Amino acid sequence: MAEGIFITGTDTGVGKTVVSTALALLLRQRGCRVGVMKPVTSGCIERDGRLVSEDAETLAAGAGIAVSDEVAPYLLREPVAPSVAAEKEGVRIEFSRILAAYHRLADSYDFVIVEGAGGLMVPLTGGLLIADLVKLLSLPLLVVARPDLGTVNHTLLTCFAARHLDLEVRGIVVNGYPEHPGLAEATAPHMIDSLSGAPLLGRFPFIDAPTPLGAAQGLATWLSNQGSTRILLREIGCE
Repeated sequence: MAEGIFITGTDTGVGKTVVSTALALLLRQRGCRVGVMKPVTSGCIERDGRLVSEDAETLAAGAGIAVSDEVAPYLLREPVAPSVAAEKEGVRIEFSRILAAYHRLADSYDFVIVEGAGGLMVPLTGGLLIADLVKLLSLPLLVVARPDLGTVNHTLLTCFAARHLDLEVRGIVVNGYPEHPGLAEATAPHMIDSLSGAPLLGRFPFIDAPTPLGAAQGLATWLSNQGSTRILLREIGCE
């Protein structure tokens, strides 16, 4: 079965999809067959009479594969917590279905990137959280954090929760790092690196692009020119 990584965030909107897609692009450039998965997407759009996960489409484009039931098992319309959206829409989220989809991907690809929804404590169904899904999939974590004020607290809380739940954090990346950081942005990465108990694997720059896929392509190009990228890939298990 393939190796894999579960990409979580310290919050919603921190750029998990951009980071996940950039890693998929980077691995493809290195000849790796990459599978991607967005187990549950809330806030889907409707296109041609069916729900579509734009996050899953971006991930699949980065991996060079088609969106399928394995890539996006659960599609929910409402842009709220998955458990709330699922209840409102009469959908029962079953972990067994997600696990089976992941196993099919892992049997078909060299490496699988799974992107969560929000952070580890996001509820999915019946009192089960994203963290419970991570444990079921037996995947290590890469934590995506934002660069600005408050990120130290959010990142340390995420890492503390992961350790408390016996989840392995392979590393942290600070995403959307500004070209001209203020005092909060300039000091946060060092504090995260020294206090979180997990290595800081990168400060990813803010990429100004019209689409998430464009931002991911720009980030992948940037990463391909960084000497530290090999360390990043080694730590998440694909180098």
